[in-house]
Amino acid sequence: MVMMSQVEKKPVVDIFPTKSNKTNFTGIPVIDLSRPEDAKNLIVNACQDYGFFKVINHGVSPLLVSELENEAVEFFNMRQYEKDQYCPPNPFGYGRNKIGTNGDVGWIEYLLLTSTNFPTNSKIFSSLTNEYVKEVRKLGCTILELMAEGLKIEPKNVLSRMLSDEKADTVFRLNHYPPCLDPNSNLNNKSMSHGRTSIGFGEHTDPQLISIARSNAASGFQIYLEDGTWVGVPPDETSYFINVDDLLEVMTNGRFRSVRHRVVADSFKSRVSMIYFGGPPLMEKISPLGSLMEPGEESLYNEFTWFEYKSCTYKTRLADNRLSLFHKHSHPVH
Repeated sequence: MVMMSQVEKKPVVDIFPTKSNKTNFTGIPVIDLSRPEDAKNLIVNACQDYGFFKVINHGVSPLLVSELENEAVEFFNMRQYEKDQYCPPNPFGYGRNKIGTNGDVGWIEYLLLTSTNFPTNSKIFSSLTNEYVKEVRKLGCTILELMAEGLKIEPKNVLSRMLSDEKADTVFRLNHYPPCLDPNSNLNNKSMSHGRTSIGFGEHTDPQLISIARSNAASGFQIYLEDGTWVGVPPDETSYFINVDDLLEVMTNGRFRSVRHRVVADSFKSRVSMIYFGGPPLMEKISPLGSLMEPGEESLYNEFTWFEYKSCTYKTRLADNRLSLFHKHSHPVH
């Protein structure tokens, strides 16, 4: 079953190369995972059209989500000097304002945790984080298997095996966007302000296979459409929002679209989000799936490892089109 949620459509602020002039957008696809026979095809359609969708009846415990969010809020509510002593991001740990090492900034503070260890400031927080990541990884595998079924490719776990692998490179991120009353005061950095829009997290695509996110009831998340507009995604505390990431675009040879997105800071509400980034083992070779390729179809991308692509992300800015660096010259990026 699929439904379309209402959205706020906004004029484009940042121009990025588009692939088509799709102008018939009516809402975010909402997909019911309790009806897998319907969901598998609807997921494929959403990935092809927008690279983004929302899932309901996902099976993740609401109590677990609530407890983890409460722990995150308690952490972010600590005194600043206490948080600063926790663990500077290198790249994992606690950070604020700066995103990465290449000059990107945002109206944000965050905890970035790795796949094999989720240390926080308390044992309860760490335990909840570990339990939550296991649950959301399971959800990611379910979604990837439905994708494979919808694409009619075998084996069923051709995508999900990369998340279930014991060497899978998982990253978990907790973001806090404090209220921003004056969008022009963003760290005194004009690059963060687009007119009267205060950027919490600048526009980008996620480099992994799939990203699974939820937030509290504060708005601010936006996706970029191919017709050149930003769309505000209504918050939903009970559902999960799924991003197609760069590796999935490569593995489907461009059939799926890695969604460009950003977060705009709210003037009055504090926004807390949790994002699971599902990546394959570091040495996994990434290229279009042979079982998906039509006779005579050429690969749009040179083969690379996840380690090579991940290393590239540390050397680029958020808004950079990293995939263009691996795109075959005979097929320029559009």
